[in-house]
Amino acid sequence: MKNLSKYPFEIRPLSEEEGGGYMISFTDFSECISDGKTIAEAIENGMDALQETIAALESLNMPVPEPGSGGTYSGKFIQRVPKTIHSRLVMRAKQEGVSMNSLVTSMLAESLGKRE
Repeated sequence: MKNLSKYPFEIRPLSEEEGGGYMISFTDFSECISDGKTIAEAIENGMDALQETIAALESLNMPVPEPGSGGTYSGKFIQRVPKTIHSRLVMRAKQEGVSMNSLVTSMLAESLGKRE
């Protein structure tokens, strides 16, 4: 069994609309999250969830990410935007002669580069 304490995690407070307390997520496992009323409870519940996630992956003979690897991401996500933004993106992509996916990827990469 892997050393669970080596896996990085993030904790954030949950709003009252989300039920309150704290949520824990593991950067190496996009599908592994948990919560708790306190930070300590979120960590305890998160470690249980992480252990079960790793056991499930191993039982399915699927790869288990190494701690700190950043996990495996498909490169695909879905984002809803207002119709006006969608329209502007389509028009801009046509003007530049690229697909909307290429345009948005370029914009995101440029924006991330400015913030780092």
